[in-house]
Formats: sequence, structure tokens, C-alpha cells
Amino acid sequence: MKSKTVAMLATPGVQLLDVWGPLDVFAEANVQAGTDIYQLRVFGSVAGAIRSSSGVRLMTDAIIGNNLSEKIDTLLVVGAPNLTEASLDAHMIDWLREVTPTVRRYGSICSGAFLLAKAGLLDGRRVPTHWAVDDRLAQEYPSVTVDPDAIHVREGRLSTAAEVTAGLDLSLALVEEDLGQEVAMKVAGQLVVFFKRPASQLQFSHKDEASPVGRSALQEAQRWIAANPAEDLSVANLASRTSLSSRHFARLFRQEVGVTPATWVREARVAAARRLLESEKAVPKQVAAQCGFANADTLRRAFVRLVGVTPAKYRKRYRVRV
Repeated sequence: MKSKTVAMLATPGVQLLDVWGPLDVFAEANVQAGTDIYQLRVFGSVAGAIRSSSGVRLMTDAIIGNNLSEKIDTLLVVGAPNLTEASLDAHMIDWLREVTPTVRRYGSICSGAFLLAKAGLLDGRRVPTHWAVDDRLAQEYPSVTVDPDAIHVREGRLSTAAEVTAGLDLSLALVEEDLGQEVAMKVAGQLVVFFKRPASQLQFSHKDEASPVGRSALQEAQRWIAANPAEDLSVANLASRTSLSSRHFARLFRQEVGVTPATWVREARVAAARRLLESEKAVPKQVAAQCGFANADTLRRAFVRLVGVTPAKYRKRYRVRV
């Protein structure tokens, strides 16, 4: 098979695992295939080492725009934890617009999606990014359909990964496309990672643990809900605690908090259930009672909707053993 160049375009402040994780997958694929199918390169936008989010400096193999003679097969754009609109490199954006039509496939890892979106390369496409910034990506680039649940998405030449370790999942999928399932499974086994991760991104998100917002009376109500998930959290009872009518309380809550009281209560109860499942020996039936759910089935439905897995599976994966 003809050699393929895999180029990782790294931005200042990049998280090292976003770069080295995928590169290790392709490097191990070379080992398992018995030949150097992939030539691995790290690109930067300026001369010199790139300072990563951990402070470790990353040396690049080439600078974009410097008459690169090597044809790129696969281009993956890697963002940074603190990537903002102001920090998007115009030179990098222009280069992406110029080079992506010439590569066989391209994509992003984590917040690298912001760079592709800025270049107009994600318009009308379904993409994931890290759960902590997916709302911002959707707001800043309304022409992009952000999938908050997916680990990675592949559509034609475009492949996008949600978060740090999702780069491993995406890279394995690309290796499988090139070299077949057997080689890709051997790579996963050697690196001791899932060949196909049995979950979604929702289980890692803690968006359900929202901070109190709104006027002081509403914030106090939200703190009371979080501290007492098993209590009667009906609108009538919550309204009486704030000395407001039920109708006025519900209207203000929706207006200032952004969701209905019932939605906030459900999310607070699921957040409490997550903490119990991570640290206690309680079974789902007991967790349901302690967190205000009518029964284990009600807990399960709410949990799957917000977290993406059942309480039993979540407890098995994340419970701290002491």
C-alpha cells in the first residue's frame, strides 16, 4: 500500500494527548501492518516550538505555507483548551481553506472544530466537539449542526472527534477504513483502549450540575433543591419558600434561570444520583429514593436521557473503590 502522510495541525496551548494520542494509533498501525503505511507529521503556523497547555514544548516538523512539497493524505486540526475567537490564527484559517480541497480526508479533534468552522469548512455538517464548549460552537457558528452526544462523526471526507480521548476513537476508525478491522483491533489491544467505545459523550458532561443563577430568592431555591433532592420540590412548595405565588415563581424561574423549575429539579436530582453512584454502595433503587425519584425506573429514564447510560452501568464504570 502506498505511504500516507498524516498531518496534525497544532495550535498554541494545545493539549498534548490531542496530538500524541492519534499519532500513537497511526504509529502502532505501522507496527501491526508490518510496514510504514503512515508518515506522521506535526505542523505549526509559526517557526519554533509550540507551548502546550501543560507547559511542555512541542517541536513541529513543518510550518504551514512554507512551500510544503509533501502531499497530505489525512489532515487533523487540533485546538486548545482556551481557544477563543480572538486567538484563531488568520494565517491558519487561510491555509486550511487552501489545503483541504487537496487532501483525501480532513477533520478536527476537540476544539479544533472552531478552526474548521471559522474557515467555513463545517457549514451544513453535523459535528461534535468537547461538551464544555459545544454550546459556544453552536452559538458562534449557527450553520454548523453540533452533536453534543457523539464521540466522533464521519461524513465523507470530513471526520470530527468530540474531546481529548475521542481522538483515539476517531484515529482507530480511520485505521480500520485503511487497513481493515483486524489491524485496527490489534492496535486497540496493544494500546489497551476500546476498539469501539460503548458510550456517548454525555456521561462525561457535568452540565447537569448548574450553578445557581437569577435573583437571590431564585438562587436560594436552587441551592435548596440541590441540597434536598428527596424533598417535595413541586412548584407550589418551592414558591412558598420564596414567598411568591406559584404562577409568578414559575414565570420568573423560566425567565431568569432559562429552564422550567421541573427541568432544573430533574437535572439536580440526576446530579445527586451521579454523586451517590460514584461514591456509595447504594443500588439504583436506594439511589432513586434518596434523590427524589418515584422508583428505579423513573431514575433510569431520567438518567439515560441526561447522561446517556443507565445508572447501573454508570456505577460500574465510575464508582470509587476504597
